[in-house]
Amino acid sequence: MRKESCCMFTSGVIGAVLLIMGTGLFVSGLFQTLIHNKLKGEITLTEGSKIFGTWKNPPPPVYMEFFIFNLTNPEEFLEGKAKPHVTTMGPYTYREFRPKHNVSFVHNGTKVAAYTAKIFVFEPEKSVGDPYVDLVTTVNIPAVAVMNRLKSLSFWVSSGISLYMGSIGTKMFMTHTVQELLWGFKDPLLTRLKTIKPETDEYFGLMLHKNGSDDGEFVYHTGEQNYLDFGRIYTWKGEKMVSFWKTNQSNMINGTDGSSFHPFLTKEERLNVFTPDHCRSIHMRFEKEVELKGIPAYRFTPPRDTLASGKNNPENEGFCVTPNKCLDDGVLDVSVCRNGAPVVMSFPHFHLGDEKYAQAIDGISPVHEHHQTFLDLNPTMGVPVRAMKRTQFNIQLEIVSGFPLTRNLNNTIFPILFLNESVVIDDASAARIQKLLLIVTLVSHFPLILVSLGVILVLVSIILAIRFYQNKPSAKKDTSFAPVSACAAAQVDDQDGKNGTYIGMTPVDKS
Repeated sequence: MRKESCCMFTSGVIGAVLLIMGTGLFVSGLFQTLIHNKLKGEITLTEGSKIFGTWKNPPPPVYMEFFIFNLTNPEEFLEGKAKPHVTTMGPYTYREFRPKHNVSFVHNGTKVAAYTAKIFVFEPEKSVGDPYVDLVTTVNIPAVAVMNRLKSLSFWVSSGISLYMGSIGTKMFMTHTVQELLWGFKDPLLTRLKTIKPETDEYFGLMLHKNGSDDGEFVYHTGEQNYLDFGRIYTWKGEKMVSFWKTNQSNMINGTDGSSFHPFLTKEERLNVFTPDHCRSIHMRFEKEVELKGIPAYRFTPPRDTLASGKNNPENEGFCVTPNKCLDDGVLDVSVCRNGAPVVMSFPHFHLGDEKYAQAIDGISPVHEHHQTFLDLNPTMGVPVRAMKRTQFNIQLEIVSGFPLTRNLNNTIFPILFLNESVVIDDASAARIQKLLLIVTLVSHFPLILVSLGVILVLVSIILAIRFYQNKPSAKKDTSFAPVSACAAAQVDDQDGKNGTYIGMTPVDKS
């Protein structure tokens, strides 16, 4: 009985203490603050931090897939008899290695500078064919670039140059292998131009000189002073802003390079990413919650207003350098940062763009799931667990005075190729993040664990108390003894004599 009451009292006291302590810690948020501060201190671009090594040399494999548009009716399109019809060839997949080099700390260690080299290795088992064999017909981009450069000249000068281009076999469309189109070939027109302008590169390729190159020096905030600045770009090529566009807002270098983000992301955030391919920053918004390899993530994707025209999104007014030639939604003229070449960027198949661009080309059909760009980020760590960066390169075809080849062109935005630069977290990295997230969850919810234990112990104490009082006797039963009188004893003897067993004894005669 005493043992039960002792257990009842002990569990009740300990339960009450745990309940009060857990409630106090939960209300104060002490443990959550501690673990958050710990993570903020670990997720920094500083020597010795757990994230620094993987930032310098990312372990998850990155793949670059090229999908090339093959023109099947060049003659009909050039003669104005039909709109262009294209088929998609791809993917031609390359493993991309992105180690950072020349890493150095600057500005008293508050920022880190680095170059990111890009090395491409062909992956035949992930590709549809042999890029050295497969042929593709597309726009003669060197010829269009030359005509675009000369469109300000007089009609007679342009006509003379057009005759010369025809004499060396220059046509509006060209056929080359996928390897040549991507990584370069010696172009006869550029070779002739090199004799006039020695600085001209006689080779052309969409990825010419890209293998083993980098996009220039980036300087990043380490995030040590403010976790919200983790990975944010401070300067690119020594500049805090680009100078391609009309307004300061358009020229701003905002956000990160897309490889890292600050921890403790929220669904309401607007994530900015600077992309040298677009020569500008783009923004992304939360779309939905996803999960990959047991890791919860938020999916962020560019909304429609990212590449909207200035008339539909005033933030983008500065991206139209030539006011009377502004493009509509979903496309961006980047000729200002492509040495004058009429290059137009968009999402694949003109996804999120004005319908007229997709309708102008047979074989183009945007599908959100296949053509969107997105980032799946774990909100606690800010770590990308999956990413798909999808971009399309187009050439603007328009009539150029003095060049008969262009007489039937009508400002068509012609698709050349689109690429998908993808990364999915590897199993080893996923296991480490899962372990860390478990620790974060346990520590953050430690007060709730104390509250739960307290509630359990209090309930145990109550149950023991109920059982104790149910088993306790309601009244004591006393046993008393009274002395027996002689009469009572005689009565008992009589009763015994009458009713009990009697043995008779006969007296013995002594005589």
